[in-house]
Amino acid sequence: MRIHLVDGTYELFRYHFSPGNRDPEFGAARGVVHSMLQLIDDGATHIGVATDQVIESFRNELWPGYKTGEGVPPELMGQFPLVEEALAAAGFCVWPMVRHEADDAMGAAARKATLEPDVEQVLICTPDKDLAQCVTADGRIVQYDRRQQKLIDHDGVVDKFGVLPTSIPDYLALVGDTADGFGGLPGWGARSTATVLSHYHHLENIPDAVGQWEVSLRGSAKLAATLAENRELALLFRRIATIDDAAPTFDRLDELAWTGPAPEFPELMGRMGGDHLVERAEKLKARIGQG
Repeated sequence: MRIHLVDGTYELFRYHFSPGNRDPEFGAARGVVHSMLQLIDDGATHIGVATDQVIESFRNELWPGYKTGEGVPPELMGQFPLVEEALAAAGFCVWPMVRHEADDAMGAAARKATLEPDVEQVLICTPDKDLAQCVTADGRIVQYDRRQQKLIDHDGVVDKFGVLPTSIPDYLALVGDTADGFGGLPGWGARSTATVLSHYHHLENIPDAVGQWEVSLRGSAKLAATLAENRELALLFRRIATIDDAAPTFDRLDELAWTGPAPEFPELMGRMGGDHLVERAEKLKARIGQG
């Protein structure tokens, strides 16, 4: 069994800002429903879609500069409850996050799913670098960028970032993540961070004194001093960058199985201008049922 975990927030943004979107009120939500039906058409059977029903999360309490919904177009924000309703009516398992984020839900669900012996592989469908920390060496959890049709496994994470997947939160703590609203530590760039973490793996293993470092790189004295002075801040950034497995997702794997469109799906799609999606969902359900 393969499990697909989808970043509904990313998908909604992607379709809203697509050059082909001519309907700012419903176009993005329709696009996400279409995208999920395409997953079924391509052979997926068990899908969980996570969304950020509220952009803010518990991380905003940890760091005042953390990302908020400021600047998100109101017509896009208004489609979050709509896409959640539409996906559920289309027969998909949806996890709207309030205290947590969609990233947390996908990571938590991936790790939970791999506890089940029937699960061969989990594909976390998002290009978000935060989820690279969940990729496993045994290949049971991978990332999949659906837009680029690119699979990112354990070696792919190492090739891209220069560190092991388990070091990604430490990497982001030092380098920063401007999209999420924290800047990392001054002077710590991608290359220097990868060099240090490829050896030490985690922040607490990096000595304060550069004379104790077992790696050498340009500007190491300044980097060591910066980390020594800001270690607590770096640990806070790592906490912010770490997937929280406490995010609520599923209790049983069969909750992720696509059930086909519910009775309310045609009326909802009619209001959204998605009558063609009703026909497609019904055809998919008939085909799978016959199979």
